[in-house]
Amino acid sequence: MDPHTQQPPPEASNLPLTSTTPDTTLSEALQILRKRRWVLLGFFIFGILFGFWRAITQPIIYTATGRIEVRSGSANQYRVDAASSIIDSDTRLQTEVTILGSDSLLASVARQMNLANNPDFLNAPVPAHPRSMDDPEVRQDTVHMLQSNLRIGLVPKTDIISISFVSPHPQIAADIVNHIINGYIQRSYETRFASTQRVSQWLSGQLDDLKQQVETSQEQLIDLQKQLGVLGLGFDASHTETASTSALDALTKAATEARINRIIAESRYRTLANSSPTALASVDSIPGVVSGDVTRMRGDLVALRTKLAQESVTLGPNHPTIQALKNQIAELQRSITAEQNRLVNQAHQALVATETNEAETQKAVENAKNEAYRLRDDLVEYTLRQREYESNRALYEGLLSRLRAAGVQAGLESLEIDIVDQAIQPTRPTIKPRSSIIMLTIIMSVIAGIIISFLLESLDTGLRSVAEVESVTQLPSLAIIPRIRKSSSEVAPGQSVAASNLGVLATSKSQFSEAFRALRTSLLLSTSGHPPKIIQVTSSTPSDGKTTVATNLACILAQRETRVLLIDADLRRPNVHHRFGLSGKTGLSTVLSGISTLEDTVQTIPEVPNLDILPSGPVPPFPTEMLSSESMQHLLETCVGLYTHIVLDSPPILSVTDGVILARLADAVVLVIRHGKANRHVVRRGRDLLVRSGAPMAGTVLNAVDISSPEYYGYYGYSGYAYSNVDHETWEVDNIQNGGKNA
Repeated sequence: MDPHTQQPPPEASNLPLTSTTPDTTLSEALQILRKRRWVLLGFFIFGILFGFWRAITQPIIYTATGRIEVRSGSANQYRVDAASSIIDSDTRLQTEVTILGSDSLLASVARQMNLANNPDFLNAPVPAHPRSMDDPEVRQDTVHMLQSNLRIGLVPKTDIISISFVSPHPQIAADIVNHIINGYIQRSYETRFASTQRVSQWLSGQLDDLKQQVETSQEQLIDLQKQLGVLGLGFDASHTETASTSALDALTKAATEARINRIIAESRYRTLANSSPTALASVDSIPGVVSGDVTRMRGDLVALRTKLAQESVTLGPNHPTIQALKNQIAELQRSITAEQNRLVNQAHQALVATETNEAETQKAVENAKNEAYRLRDDLVEYTLRQREYESNRALYEGLLSRLRAAGVQAGLESLEIDIVDQAIQPTRPTIKPRSSIIMLTIIMSVIAGIIISFLLESLDTGLRSVAEVESVTQLPSLAIIPRIRKSSSEVAPGQSVAASNLGVLATSKSQFSEAFRALRTSLLLSTSGHPPKIIQVTSSTPSDGKTTVATNLACILAQRETRVLLIDADLRRPNVHHRFGLSGKTGLSTVLSGISTLEDTVQTIPEVPNLDILPSGPVPPFPTEMLSSESMQHLLETCVGLYTHIVLDSPPILSVTDGVILARLADAVVLVIRHGKANRHVVRRGRDLLVRSGAPMAGTVLNAVDISSPEYYGYYGYSGYAYSNVDHETWEVDNIQNGGKNA
């Protein structure tokens, strides 16, 4: 029968896992604390002892307190920059608190009081050699001692600062506080007075420069006024600019009129010069032409021509009268022509006069424009000079006023600080209640113990609970095998080797036997359809107890009245035959080599009639090749037809590849993990190796568990349901679970 015909267990990714939910977080934390209870107890006892010691040995100390009020001061209104005087009250007070505890102020106090050589302050005898505050190390140590015992704080919702000093000597405490207050006031006065003086000196220097600038601006303004022809520094440039503009407008208007006159004269001249004699006859119709004589002569000419026409009717053309009339007409025409020429010349002269007038007027306009432009530039420069002069003068006068105020401010700065309470020598010591000291140390010790407990738990790589095993392997837990002890490794009289080494044979009603019954049930129900035929028991590393699990599992399976074969497949370090007290001369290696047959090689023990055991036999030269041979597969196929279950005790997975080869031939693989000893990272690598090889993983067995530990409270206790009293049945784990050898 093919060993692979059995339906394998489900894949590890499909197996139900126990995950940690927020509901179990608190219980897990409590389990960790119960497991590390000795750490907590140690810290608790230490806290009690240290608290009592601290309460008893606490020195008697005194606290001297002084108070000062820090106000904004009336001098702030005279500050150079008024905006900087608006300072947030909290920020200002915090600044003053920092100054009160500054190294420079405390060093000054220590120097004044000679604290570096004061035995009461040092709580030590007088130094053999006087110590100087000029020594940087002495200065630093003394200031540090002052700061460590000095308390400076703000009184809520006030401008009051409280200064306290703690010392075993009350007078020293009061003197130090008072010296700090006085030194702070003196330092504040000197610092702020010096600052104001520096500002005054700077202002004085700036005033000299500004005074020179004012004088220069004034001289330039006066020179420009002389150039413009104005008097007084109150000259208004806008009036001069308006007068210049009015004159330019008048000249522009005159130029326009001259141009119009020139156009009229030109039109009259061209009309007279270009007109025909007939047109000139009506010269009186031309606008602006004075034509009285021409009009009279034209009337006379008309009268003569009329008379000539009348006389010509009655008289002949050669009549003297006719001739005289003709001569008069000719003379009159010559007079009219001469008059007309005179008028043309007169119009031409008028045209020349208007052209000259127009040119002169236009030139005057251009000159006026240039003068206006020059005047405008001069006025702009004058305005700028005037503003510069006024600005420099205003700045000079303002700084001069601030300089005078700074002198007043220097005398007012010291009024910002008032002493509310001088420190007086305390008469009552300052002692914390001893009960509070003890409680505080106990609480701190317990908190430290809790932190150390969780830190130790996080650094512990061993697997100690089912939840941890399932989380690391992603496999279900099949059983928890309790750790049992035996007082001696010797076989008891009348007891067989198998009964001595196998817990399930020693007593059938122990917690150990019950654990393997639970494992048997889990395995039989691990696959659907039929229970697994070939069961491989392996581990990630040696000494996890896989041989113990394999041998006891085989015995517990055989107790079901079914035939079971236990094969020691660890051909490199066989151990099964030692557990049962059997011979190892023949076994699996001789069967696979053809030296012996299966029927001749299997061995039995009287304690378990249905159990056959196939030892490993002599160690072969090539164990891996032998286990991966077809002979091994044929052997398992034969055994499947003869036995209900076959249990393989295989080598560790990470040590050699033999275990991976056997896993491919098994129906179910059980991974044994030793409680507290197996490294979670090593176990994870072994599990990954099996899964990648396609092994049918059934689950894990947590071996050698101390079920009396807090995390296993309730496992196999059963109270009144306990199967037997195992208090007198102690087993040595090295002999029971390892058989005295590495399993």
